[in-house]
Amino acid sequence: MDGVRRIESLAELEALYSPAPNLASTAKEVPVLIPAYRRLIEASPFATLATSGPEGLDCSPRGDQPGFVRVHDARTLLMPDRRGNNRIDSLRNVVRDPRVALLFLIPGLGTTLRVNGRGWLTDDAALRESFAVEGKAPRTVLVIEVESVYFQCARAIVRAGLWDPARQVEPGTMPTPGAILQELSRAEIDGESYDAAWPERARQTMW
Repeated sequence: MDGVRRIESLAELEALYSPAPNLASTAKEVPVLIPAYRRLIEASPFATLATSGPEGLDCSPRGDQPGFVRVHDARTLLMPDRRGNNRIDSLRNVVRDPRVALLFLIPGLGTTLRVNGRGWLTDDAALRESFAVEGKAPRTVLVIEVESVYFQCARAIVRAGLWDPARQVEPGTMPTPGAILQELSRAEIDGESYDAAWPERARQTMW
């Protein structure tokens, strides 16, 4: 953006955000999953997974029943890779760069939980079967070795009104996936047919 000043040093940045973080902002970060943090993870049905690779960054939604990310021990999390579109952007990244970050959300709760660590993938049969739903096991499981965990205060959730039913958007007012695909494919994909088929396709491939 022409004419807009850039902040190009940590000193400039930190000068804008003084005073420094207080004890409440720093004491919450620990290298292990304390019981309180474990309870938040076990209650969460949704998380975003951030990864990095040679092609750039990726942030992917992950969702399932509450507790779908399993606490193996105080330093290890296990996340099944459920059915998707087989792009495997996040998984490609993890194989080449193990750094991962998770942000857990819990419906109705303002507090979110952040986890940073290193991940690796396994196709261990017994572990995959332990995550099976309706007889279908994930193809892989992401093992996350925890390095730091801390909760995030509720300001963002409150500002967004994320759990406020009055703030929900009417689906019919937004572009549908089919409409987007029809436009981007120059009508090679029929948008109405895509949208009409999606509920049944999703039902058959949920797990």
